[in-house]
Amino acid sequence: MPNPLVAVADTVPTFFVLLTLILGSVVLISLVLVRFKQSLLVGYFLCGLVLANSGILQWAGADSSSMIHALSELGVILLLFTLGIEFSVDELKQLKRPAFLGGSIQLLLCTIAGTAVSVALGAPVNYAVAIGFAVALSSTAVSIKTFQDMGQPESPQARVALGIALFQDLAVILFMVLLPTLLGNNENPVLSLGLALVKGLAFCVAVIVLSRFGIPQILNAVATTRSRELFTVTIVGLGCAVAVASGTLGLSPALGAFAAGVVVSGSIYSHRVLADVLPFKDLFLTVFFVSIGLLIDVKSITENWLLILSFALLIIIGKGVIVAIAAYCSGLRMGNWLTTAAALCSTGEFSIVLLNRAGELGALTPLMEQILLVCTALTMGLVPSLMKWSVFGAKRLRGAKPSSTKSARVLSMSGKIDSLSDHVIICGYGPVGRNLHENLHRANIRVAIIEMNADTVRELISRGVTCIFADAGQRIALELAHIRAARAIAFTFPQKEPVLTALPTIREMSPQIVVYARTKFSRELEELTESGVNQVILDEEQSGRALIQSVMQCYQNTIKEEWVKKPK
Repeated sequence: MPNPLVAVADTVPTFFVLLTLILGSVVLISLVLVRFKQSLLVGYFLCGLVLANSGILQWAGADSSSMIHALSELGVILLLFTLGIEFSVDELKQLKRPAFLGGSIQLLLCTIAGTAVSVALGAPVNYAVAIGFAVALSSTAVSIKTFQDMGQPESPQARVALGIALFQDLAVILFMVLLPTLLGNNENPVLSLGLALVKGLAFCVAVIVLSRFGIPQILNAVATTRSRELFTVTIVGLGCAVAVASGTLGLSPALGAFAAGVVVSGSIYSHRVLADVLPFKDLFLTVFFVSIGLLIDVKSITENWLLILSFALLIIIGKGVIVAIAAYCSGLRMGNWLTTAAALCSTGEFSIVLLNRAGELGALTPLMEQILLVCTALTMGLVPSLMKWSVFGAKRLRGAKPSSTKSARVLSMSGKIDSLSDHVIICGYGPVGRNLHENLHRANIRVAIIEMNADTVRELISRGVTCIFADAGQRIALELAHIRAARAIAFTFPQKEPVLTALPTIREMSPQIVVYARTKFSRELEELTESGVNQVILDEEQSGRALIQSVMQCYQNTIKEEWVKKPK
């Protein structure tokens, strides 16, 4: 009897069948893992592993190796694009000590240790250096997400972890440029190195030029349309274009996607991009982990499980110790370095990129690539649990003493808006919003403005006003405006629909906040009030009062000459 799914696969695109199987399996496995309070990341990896080795893909006609590799590449590219968006040059400046001191210590020592182990196992020195550098990289996405889940996005340990991760992101750009020269069989290595540096320099120059004279103009033109869909499509399109350009130059497309994200993060549109793209970050992370599992041959695991566990344990312990040293040198004291060590003890996203590239260049045997991929997935999946366990260890190390760091400044992991409290969030900066802001400023009341006009945002930022280019109805925009610490939020435009859309999110995030809104019509007053708006300003009523006062003043005072319209 013919398989009906194979018949379906003949009419339905293979990629769609594959994606359906992945998402369906992820949901089922996640429900089980949530029930037993286990890490979802490990579950995603296991999901891909089961799909690839259980015969389900073959049964469904979706076992195309090229399609699986394409999905893996797509997952990496999208994930690194979001990481680039979160990258902040301003944060790097503020985190100079943990980034450049702690980051250089961690990266150098981990690379040396990884290289030494690889050489001891028989790898040529140049191949060993590539493996050592790949192992030295950590997962920024997993560590940041876990700090957020633990409620510690602004803690000293998170700050140091972010600084070290930022340094890794910078270092990998240079290493990716040099990798073909390092692993290639070049008759003239000096010439090959020169060409690689020229390609890398050309790419960096092109990205810098576009960041100043190309991309801002495109984004500004799109932003003026006020079309959310067009803006999102443009952002993703720019990321893909830069990724393709990077691949054309012989660099990694994933590196190009990361660079595109960095370019966007430095613009006034970064908040809007964060709001539009970051909600999909968890989806990209899911696809990334599942795609790793799809690339794994279960036979290689069963035959080498002891070696895999040994390598994974060696990576976690070795990197953990080195990161702890780097964190201590960065200023962490009293056990906080333990959580930072747990956050960065795994290999990461860029490790996958480097290992795939090294495999293409012949630096890794298929078996070695399989072992390192499994170790990467396993160590990344264990990070959330290790970080939670490290909190208890840090408390025992600190005893009753408070945690400290040499710098009192802490940064949000979003890294875009300084901390605010007891402030007012103004949504919309038209005439009403401007008037409200000016009066609040005179009263020394802090504000955060959410506005969709790019020119207005640019002007306000140049004046030092806290302003976010985003849609006030989006959750991450409200988070960037620190809604949980705000006293009030005021919608200064008269349209009710955006207010009604945003209210459920506002009340979920900050139940006690006072919500103000405007409306032109009395018939909308009751609807807004019943939906949760504390005070509605009725334009008809306010205009009537102003007009009455003005007319009554005419009878209470002598008519001034300038009030009388003189005939022509």
